[in-house]
Amino acid sequence: RKRVPQTQFAEMFLHSIPVLQWAKHFSPVEYQRLSHYGGAHGWGSVSAEVLNSSLAILNTPANRLMFDDWENGAHRSECIRCAVVGNGGILNGSRKGKEIDEHDYVFRVNGAALTGFENDVGSRTSFYTFSTNTMRNSIPLHTQRRLNLIIMHISFSPPTYFGEDVTVEKFKIYHPDFIRYLRNRFLHSNLLKTGARRIYRPSTGAVMLLAAIHTCDQVDAYGFMTPDYTLYSDHYYDKQRRAVRFFANHDMRMEMRLWQELHNAGLINLFMRQ
Repeated sequence: RKRVPQTQFAEMFLHSIPVLQWAKHFSPVEYQRLSHYGGAHGWGSVSAEVLNSSLAILNTPANRLMFDDWENGAHRSECIRCAVVGNGGILNGSRKGKEIDEHDYVFRVNGAALTGFENDVGSRTSFYTFSTNTMRNSIPLHTQRRLNLIIMHISFSPPTYFGEDVTVEKFKIYHPDFIRYLRNRFLHSNLLKTGARRIYRPSTGAVMLLAAIHTCDQVDAYGFMTPDYTLYSDHYYDKQRRAVRFFANHDMRMEMRLWQELHNAGLINLFMRQ
């Protein structure tokens, strides 16, 4: 927060933007406003009844605060130190696992595999961010670890996907204003001028990293795309080498440039090998 005003990002940051949505955010007026936006950018793809009943469940401090347990923990400093771990192949052989695990909180995304990769990516997970596209395939593995689950947008049935014993305190949902703000201010891609406009959004990893930047005091990013990405497999857990793939719904090259700029501005520490 102290560094932001001295960087090129000073006018981009809105410190008042809500990162998470919870019960108190629903109202008929807010629904009318946000129903103009679909997907993760608004409430347009969910009926008012479903939205109201879903958000009503999220009515605890754990749902509205990213670090609701911070005051009760035994921490070594007053700063919240976060490791944000992507799935990039750059982590394979990195030996960064111990360093990652030493942070106060560890964020991971989508189908992050840990078993067998602990030396490179660590073994701790505090928050697991996912989209509906990865929900069915990835969640059963992670709910067994009792993580905080951060959802991109409301379109799920908790008992169906997460089991009856998962408590509401484990769920956090990004606010659509926050995701739209990230798209418009940090990752306003040229794809928005093409036919891909309707499907374009920041990647789940990008939302996770930018959410950490807006909530943590120190952010160390691992496994995110760097300019030498062609030297590594797509994911650190790939059994065979796979080239990085690009899809029309994300602008991964723009995200890569943003990580470099944030690193050079001193707002994150980005793990690089070259």
